[in-house]
Amino acid sequence: MSKYENLVPRFLKYVKKETRSDATSTTIPSTKSQVEFAKELAKELSELGLANVRIDPNNGYVLAVLPSNLPAGKKAKKIGFLAHMDTANFNATNVSPQIVKAYDGRSEIKLDAAGEYVLSPAEFPSLKKYAGHDLITTDGTTLLGADDKAGVAEVITAVEYLLAHPEIEHGDVMIGIGPDEEIGTGALKFDVDDFGAEIAYTVDGGPLGELEYETFNAAQAKLEFIGKNVHPATAKGIMVNALQLAIDLHEMLPKDEVPEKTSGREGFFHLEELSGTVDHASSSYIIRDHDHAKFEQRKRLMQENVAQINQTLGTERIKLELKDQYYNMRDVIEKDMTVVELAKQAMQNLGITPVIYPVRGGTDGSTISFKGLPTPNIFAGGENMHARYEYVSTQVMEQAVAVILEIISLAVR
Repeated sequence: MSKYENLVPRFLKYVKKETRSDATSTTIPSTKSQVEFAKELAKELSELGLANVRIDPNNGYVLAVLPSNLPAGKKAKKIGFLAHMDTANFNATNVSPQIVKAYDGRSEIKLDAAGEYVLSPAEFPSLKKYAGHDLITTDGTTLLGADDKAGVAEVITAVEYLLAHPEIEHGDVMIGIGPDEEIGTGALKFDVDDFGAEIAYTVDGGPLGELEYETFNAAQAKLEFIGKNVHPATAKGIMVNALQLAIDLHEMLPKDEVPEKTSGREGFFHLEELSGTVDHASSSYIIRDHDHAKFEQRKRLMQENVAQINQTLGTERIKLELKDQYYNMRDVIEKDMTVVELAKQAMQNLGITPVIYPVRGGTDGSTISFKGLPTPNIFAGGENMHARYEYVSTQVMEQAVAVILEIISLAVR
């Protein structure tokens, strides 16, 4: 039996709460379901006995403190652990998790009774790593929500363990459970000073050992194409096809610098949306690169291509709105690698090999690091996140809790 007996039940309870975020919303949090879930979490943290439990009205974060129990003369870094309550934009209503006990690492797992949706090692080789593990999967109709309710459950279980074991010395531990990470807005109003930590971690990574402190630099480009529609029989020299303008602009971008043809530290332009008519069209791109100089070059290329087409047409038929979203947190963290070294040492002490690589994405830690609080990302255990094939190992979740506890112990000096 696990010494973290409430971990799995807590996770199963959380994932059954529908908490998707909504990129079209103007509220903070973006959905009422997150507001309700935040209230439930705050109540739970208060009942556990944590101090200063509150929901920040400006950013929607559920915040709490586990006060230091160190004797006089001992000190520790004030450490924060963050996770997010929202899930991705995939069906998350009526999540019905199932547990596959002692998976053999070879067999297919039928998610639904009819076998329409199957987790197969042939398609998902990561399954082979989990021989002997208990896996929590979906029933094939929804996502699971391990991203990041596994992280939420792990952080809360870790402080619950410390409360139940006062003999374990620790400094102040801050908890923050935030909204809207999946739509990239959750940490924009995060208050670093109010949080009070000196270093922090998002518990929002994937498989065992992940330790990430390098992310993309990210921007979004929204484009409007203004056409001129006339009858095609008399269109010569008059018609301007807005859809063709969108195609022309897209064709000016490097064809191989797209997500499906890049990996590692290679950046890209990603066309996310394109819609319209001859008269009017719109599109949106995300622009990504780990290298800041290359990131700026990518943005300039988009701007120059728009300007070139408009100049050729003699009028502004393409309007561009270009907005930075987040930056590579390595630029902040590499100035003082203490926060990374602490996590590495914690994992190694527990026999876990740290897996360090550049994230082809971002985390709330990107934004928070640039607010002055170094915040790398550590594993929470989820695999195949954001859709019906998502799963997580209960044993890896337990190891995530152990890493959190070991980081807290190592911070005592």
